[in-house]
Formats: sequence, C-alpha cells, structure tokens
Amino acid sequence: MRQANWAPTLCALVLSSTAPAQTILIRNATVMTVTKGTIQNGSVLIQNGKVSAVGKNVSAPADATVVDAAGKFLTPGIIDCHSHTAVEGSVNEGTVSDSSMVNIKDVINPTDINIYRALAGGLTVSNVLHGSANAIGGQTIVVKLRWGKTAQEMLFEGATPGIKFALGENPKRQGYPAQGFFNQGPAPERRYPGTRLGVEEVIRQCFQEAKIYQAGWQTYNEKVARGEHPIPPRKDLRLEPLVEVLEGKRYVHAHCYRSDEILMLLRVADEMGFKIRTLQHVLEGYKVAKEIAAHGAGASTFSDWWSYKAEAYDATPYNAAIMMKKGVLVSLNSDSDELQRHLNLEAAKTMRYGGLSEDEALAMVTINPAKQLGIDDKVGSIEVGKSADLVLFDQDPLSNFSKAQKVWIDGHEYFDREKDIETRPEFERKKKALEDKEAAAEPAGKRKSGAAASDSPAAPIAEERR
Repeated sequence: MRQANWAPTLCALVLSSTAPAQTILIRNATVMTVTKGTIQNGSVLIQNGKVSAVGKNVSAPADATVVDAAGKFLTPGIIDCHSHTAVEGSVNEGTVSDSSMVNIKDVINPTDINIYRALAGGLTVSNVLHGSANAIGGQTIVVKLRWGKTAQEMLFEGATPGIKFALGENPKRQGYPAQGFFNQGPAPERRYPGTRLGVEEVIRQCFQEAKIYQAGWQTYNEKVARGEHPIPPRKDLRLEPLVEVLEGKRYVHAHCYRSDEILMLLRVADEMGFKIRTLQHVLEGYKVAKEIAAHGAGASTFSDWWSYKAEAYDATPYNAAIMMKKGVLVSLNSDSDELQRHLNLEAAKTMRYGGLSEDEALAMVTINPAKQLGIDDKVGSIEVGKSADLVLFDQDPLSNFSKAQKVWIDGHEYFDREKDIETRPEFERKKKALEDKEAAAEPAGKRKSGAAASDSPAAPIAEERR
C-alpha cells in the first residue's frame, strides 16, 4: 500500500497547465541568463511558450499578464542529468548483465509526488535513468516535469534517448550476492560478471555482437536497394539500442567512480567506435580530467559527497571545478528525490570549493546539463527563442536562504509558492474528512488495530522507503 500523495494546488495548477500558454511579462527582476550575463532590473517576455524578449526595456503587450519581480531573481529552469524520480517500481532489471532491451519510458509514473516537490525547488527537466545493477542497463529518457500531465506528455520532445552503463561495485556485486542474517534460505544465484575486469568484457562482447548485428542489417538493406528480396535478419531488441549507440543516435550515460575504470571505459569505447556522452558520479574524474576531455565525454557529478562507499573515499569537493578547468563539460546531479529539490545550492558549493563565478556555478545545473543531454538549443539559459522554462527566486538562487516562488515550463505556471501556502488548510480539511469517513466505515476491532499501527513511528518510515 502506498502513502497518500497530497499535493497542494494540484487542481489549480493542473487546470492552468492545460490552458493555452499565456503572454507573460516578468519585469524588474535580476535576470540571470547564465550565457548572456546578468541584467539588473530586467524583463523577460513570454509568448507562445517561448522567450520572445529579454532586456531592460521590454514593453508589455495589451494582453500580457504582468509579474512584478522587484527584488527577485529569475533563472533558467534547473536541469538534473541523473535522476530516478517518477519511476514506477524497481529502477533495476538486475537479473542479466545487459538489460538494454528494457526502457524507463515504459514505467514513468506521472502522479509521483516527487515531481511536484522537485518543481518547488526549481527543477524543470530530468534525465531519468535505469539503475546501476548491470554493466549495460536499460534505456533512459529525458522528461519535463509537467505535473498533472500524462507520462507521454512529460517526455521532452526531440531529446536524444540514452542508455545506462555501470562500472565497479554495483554491477560486479551481482556475481557475489550477499549471504547473511537477512538472506536466509538457499544462496542467491550468482550472475556474471563478478569482477571489474568481467564488467569490461561484458561491454566489449555486447558491442562485438552489436557490430555483427549491424552489419547483417546493412547487408540486407543494400540488397533491398538493389531490387533483391532477401530474408531480413532476426530482430534483436537487446542489440537494437547498442547499434543506435554505434550510429550516434543514443547517448551513453555511464555510472563510474574510480579513475582506472574511467580510463578502461574510454578505451573500450574508442576500440568499439562509440562515444561516452556523460560519466555519471565520476568522483575520481579530477585524476584523469585531461583524458576525459580528450575523449569528449561530459561529467555529471556530486558537489561534495564522500565516503559513503569504498569507491568514494578518494572524492573531493574540488572535483567539479578541477574537471571544468581541465576542459571537461561538468554538471551537478542529484541521483535523489530529496537532493533534486535544491540543486541550486549544490551548485553554490563550487564557488567555495574551486572559486567558480556565479555564472559558472549556475551553469552546472542549467546550460551544462542541457548541453550534455543535447537540448541546449531549447533550454538551459534565458535566451530569445528558447522554451520559457523559468524559475523566480525570492533571493539570489546561490544563497542558502533562497526559495523558488514561481516555476514556469513552456510558459505554463506549474508551481506558485503563495498559492501552495494558501490552499494547504483546505487540502488538510479535505484530507481529514476523508480519513474520518474511512475510519467510520471500518469495523470497531479493525479500526482499533489500524489506529495502533498508524500511531507507531516506524510505520510511516517503513512505508516511505518502499
């Protein structure tokens, strides 16, 4: 059983997000464009879901809704290059070493309350990934956090799809599954690979198979072009995504930590003829930043996570800044439903650990992840012609005290802090009425045992972790 999801302002925001995009003028704001500098007392005009004007003296059309943002800060929507939010059920298909046939797109849950909570922190775009239980994991998808829309409507139109790879502890531990007090009964079945060198060989072998499969289809298509009528090769849903990687039609996002394994993956990619789009986590990237830059891979890392597993002991909060200064395109990600709510503050840490400027720091959660995902022509900065994915903060977004006040996606308002606060009492009243009605309908004995269970402090905690 799931916990009830109570999202304040749900009805109002769903209605507003399904209406045609308004013409909106946001004026008197500190406009942090990220790519074109910061404009004091600036204005941004939104028309047809896109930014149509940016500057100091922007006139409001007669039909425009005017938002006075005096004393506030306007930024591009925040983008998370590593997320597992809104995934229904397990994020891993961990029973095989190559699960490239499965697709996260098929299990997006548009009613996940974490979508709304992420919006409240200014997040507008997420790269939703398969887990890291496999050397080659499932297919990935980029979504816009259009709360109240269907899963299909959340998909980022035109974004290049991806696939998840993983190195190190996570994929190899399936070769030696834990056996202990909490794992009673027969020993779990072991799965190849069980070592780091085995992970490397799985990736190489799969791409050798993909190349053979690709060649078979090329031969078939050449014969068809000559007017022949050959029998087509057998369709292989596992190899199809890997052929797309070889042809540059699908991005590789690779979970990794150790510098030796990072180099290993770059060598395998060069050998097999494909590119790594992003190295994810990449906590030892600072050791091999020049090699990462030479390959052309991006790095999507944590701001200051350290010591939570053996592979993370050599991490440093200077990692992002060092890689950036060595020519690597760097972003900061969440990998967490909680952390995704304050990625702007994670970005601020790079100013302390690395001496980055405001624009460089903010770029790590806006334009840089947009470039890594191939969507920087549409989002990631405040520029004319780009989607009106915007966040209005009450203070400098790189301040610990800042809070998102309004969030727009494609010119539609999806979060308004004032409306949220105003409607909370009404939602609490409705919630209590439903709970009272439910309690009254239950038999007395069951009601007593249910109340005892709900009074236990462990009950909601266990439910939340499921």
